[in-house]
Amino acid sequence: MKRYHFIAIGGAVMHNLALALVEKVYQVTGSDDEIYEPSRTRLQQAGILPETYGWFPDKITSDLDGIILGMHARIDNPELVKAQELGIPVYSFPEFIYNQSQDKKRVVIAGSHGKTSITSTILHVLKDQNVDFDYLVGAQIEGFDLMVKLSDAPVIIIEGDEYLTSPLDRTPKFFHYKHDILLVSGIAWDHYNVFPDFDNYKNQFSQLMDLTPKDGELTYCEADPLVKIAGENAKISAKKTPYLAHPAVIQDGKTFLETNKGLLPIQIFGEHNLQNLQGAMNICLALGISEEQFYQSIQSFKGAAKRQELLVARGDAALYRDFAHAPSKLKATVSAVKAQFPERKLIAVQELHTYSSLNKAFLPNYADAMEAADVAVVYLDPHAVALKKLELMDEETLRSGFKRPDLKLFTDSSSLKEFLLTQDYGNTNLLLMSSGSYDNMDLEPIKAKFN
Repeated sequence: MKRYHFIAIGGAVMHNLALALVEKVYQVTGSDDEIYEPSRTRLQQAGILPETYGWFPDKITSDLDGIILGMHARIDNPELVKAQELGIPVYSFPEFIYNQSQDKKRVVIAGSHGKTSITSTILHVLKDQNVDFDYLVGAQIEGFDLMVKLSDAPVIIIEGDEYLTSPLDRTPKFFHYKHDILLVSGIAWDHYNVFPDFDNYKNQFSQLMDLTPKDGELTYCEADPLVKIAGENAKISAKKTPYLAHPAVIQDGKTFLETNKGLLPIQIFGEHNLQNLQGAMNICLALGISEEQFYQSIQSFKGAAKRQELLVARGDAALYRDFAHAPSKLKATVSAVKAQFPERKLIAVQELHTYSSLNKAFLPNYADAMEAADVAVVYLDPHAVALKKLELMDEETLRSGFKRPDLKLFTDSSSLKEFLLTQDYGNTNLLLMSSGSYDNMDLEPIKAKFN
């Protein structure tokens, strides 16, 4: 029986990988200094929740087959130091995924935005068509118990993140997967804390494209000018397949794909989602799925969790939730909801939560990102700002950065909640966007406004 120990087991992907290894009947242990829900309950149900939080070098023994190191751990972590002293193999999770999938066809979905949506679409279609596959995706998806699956399947679909690999490896995760097929959806400056230079950030994607093997394939979104340039300049002999948004029309608030067999209703919408859909279709075709099979399966796809997710709706109003935090994601989501329902008022609320978004020097990148909203609101959690050792921006600074003189700022979640509860939602959509939780704001009373 293989034995692996996870350092920082509580992370979203880390705990899912741990659970995937339990399903493979490996022996799994782990440590962390804090574990939140839903990781805590899921690890507990699997019998691998650490008894005590903290780092314990005595857990590291020479009979371990490997250590899986999370990004949350520090380079001087006492368990990591002990593992290095004992000469135990140490893997970041992308290195471990590659280790477990060397004999598979590896499909990597990369990009500053859209990669979770594209990966989720591919997974939905393959599952619906009864294809045997493994996967790694960055969000919980309806119909899938875990965010990771490792089996004897011949192909693996991997969401390839450009963030740093581990405390020991300061290169992007996506380099480690050694793709056979690569999709790049978009390039827009993100992760300002580790890529303060935009040219350096862009170059990571160009390097990734150049790694495409000659018998592989590169598909890229040519609607994104930076991706188009990088794709056209990629120094590869592999097949290149550029794509644009799938043709579609909107009728009475519903989106229909234009196909050779007529209009086809789908449950997702927006220009970026139509680009993502076409990219996913290209990958599915490369894996042997026919157009007819793709169109058959895509009709039941509802999207990934927190990606233009419909929480509640009535005849003339709806409440949507979205993960959007980077400027390009924010603008795409706001524009999509407004374009889908042009006759409705749109109240858009953005929580600035990541290091990049809370950084005053990065703020100009948000210019016009909320232009399509009728009411634009920004929420800042002073505690989150303090933890990142940044300056709390005032309303005028944010108005200037977003180029919205009427932008409203809240720094207290109870005040934001009160504002939202006092709004009239007749013929109105509310869009809540964040990679955080508005300081654990209870959404139930707000949802009740739409019943």
